[in-house]
Amino acid sequence: MICSVSGFRFCQINRYMTKKAKIQLEYFVKCSPKVLFNRLSSPSGLAEWFADDVVVEGREYTFIWKGSREIAEMTMFKENKLVRFTWKADDHTYFEFRITQDELTGDVSLIVTDFGYEHEKEEIISLWNNHISVLRHVTGS
Repeated sequence: MICSVSGFRFCQINRYMTKKAKIQLEYFVKCSPKVLFNRLSSPSGLAEWFADDVVVEGREYTFIWKGSREIAEMTMFKENKLVRFTWKADDHTYFEFRITQDELTGDVSLIVTDFGYEHEKEEIISLWNNHISVLRHVTGS
């Protein structure tokens, strides 16, 4: 917001223009880590539940949603365990999928890490809940 006081213009910092906060969500998924990892790391797997289309050139992934395009680089990859994508437009934020499996029960969980401003938190959680619902459907969970 631009304000004027005694002839001087200044910019008042909006309380939402602070640093993005890390958001971590955990979901239980009823499928093997290998099957799940394929849906989290391959272009065809991601296009089934995360984006309308995914184009890959090397480590650069272009995610396409209803006409918009976002580019991220795959910056971490641990087979059947972890994949991280760092946004090209904002190299300080990323989204990450981490798979864990309980040694006693065999239960598989997916931990999603994302970033957002405080006022976006509920919307981000809702968006991930919807995405994971589709992911569960395509994996038969």
